[in-house]
Amino acid sequence: MKDQKETLSVVKIGGGVIEDPQALKYFCQAFSQIPGPKILVHGGGKSATALAEKLGIPTKMINGRRCTPKDSLEVITMTYAGTANKTIVSQLQADQCNALGLSGADANSISATKRNPKPIDYGFVGDHLKVNASLIKTLLSHGICPVFCAITHDGNGQLLNTNADTIAAEIAIAMADNYETHLWYCFEKQGVLVSEAPLEVLVSLSPNEMKQLINDGVIHSGMIPKLSNGFHALEKGVHKVGIGNEDMLANKGPFTLLKKN
Repeated sequence: MKDQKETLSVVKIGGGVIEDPQALKYFCQAFSQIPGPKILVHGGGKSATALAEKLGIPTKMINGRRCTPKDSLEVITMTYAGTANKTIVSQLQADQCNALGLSGADANSISATKRNPKPIDYGFVGDHLKVNASLIKTLLSHGICPVFCAITHDGNGQLLNTNADTIAAEIAIAMADNYETHLWYCFEKQGVLVSEAPLEVLVSLSPNEMKQLINDGVIHSGMIPKLSNGFHALEKGVHKVGIGNEDMLANKGPFTLLKKN
């Protein structure tokens, strides 16, 4: 009989929670209480946009995606790997969770390749991630909780802005050989909403159902990357994927659980 794998929780926190000190405090308390090994992934796009505005650096978006020219990359690195990351880490320490803040460049934990500039040049954006699962396993085995910001590197000295939803999914996939990995996309909503009034949260969702809801105009562009990454993770060996707010981490309240077709 095969030994049962230990459960590893990989949680991605949304920007709306990071921006709100009380929401962040509540989230960190909930995250810290997850039993067993855990990993946190975060972005910080709203904070980066606000800082860029103060510095007079325009933020360019194409099809809802942030472009990252050199000056924007500097702001994003300051925000993601600096203020946002260390604010989260310090709060987790207050909650007795021994966290270590990392970018993908630290200890070569996550490398990527720069996105092809054709047909659209998004600048210094990373794709095709390679996760150093051995390093992460070592940290977890010593009781350390890695907290990854959405910055990777190309192995040649170049930092890259990388989608945090994708980072979370690829970490969960990379660790699935050693753990039963659970991937949680945590943000300010209770899950995938069918309507705002009255509030209706989908308790489960398959890829075919997602396509139909997109065609019906029920699911909008902001949710699609989370869902696409979540379904990809399920296909690649991740055991469970959920979308919801911090109550989901304690299995309380409604949230959306993704399922295969």
